[in-house]
Amino acid sequence: MVGVIWFVQRVHYPLLALVGTERAVVVAEQHQRRTGQVVAVPMGAEGVTTLVLLFSRPAEVSLILPWIGALLLAVALVCTVFLSVPLHGKMATDPSTDIGARLVKTNWPRTIAWSLRAAVGAAMLLQMSGQL
Repeated sequence: MVGVIWFVQRVHYPLLALVGTERAVVVAEQHQRRTGQVVAVPMGAEGVTTLVLLFSRPAEVSLILPWIGALLLAVALVCTVFLSVPLHGKMATDPSTDIGARLVKTNWPRTIAWSLRAAVGAAMLLQMSGQL
C-alpha cells in the first residue's frame, strides 16, 4: 500500500485538483471504481496479516512492532473512512475546484501512516532474519 499511497499523494490527487468541475463527476466516479479494484485485495491482505501478527507473532519479532503496525493501519483506515471517502463523495456529487487540493492535504496522514508501516514491516523482517 505504501507504493499506491505515494502514487496517489504525488500524482493522482494533484491531478484531481486540476480537473474542471465539468468533468469532475465522471473522473471521481471512475477514480472510485478503479481505485477500489486496485486496493481491495492488498488492503484485505494487509488487514489479515496485521491480525495474524497480533495473535501469532513470530518469536523473533518484538511484541511492540505488530501493535505499532496495527495502530498505523488504524490511522490510515480512519483517515480513509472519515476524510478521503467523504471528499470523493463530494467530488462525485457536488464538485468544486478545492476538493482535489483538500484530498492532497488530508491524505498526508494516510501517506505517513502507510510509510511508517513499511518501516515497521522492514524492522520485523530484519528481526526475523537476525539482523536487528
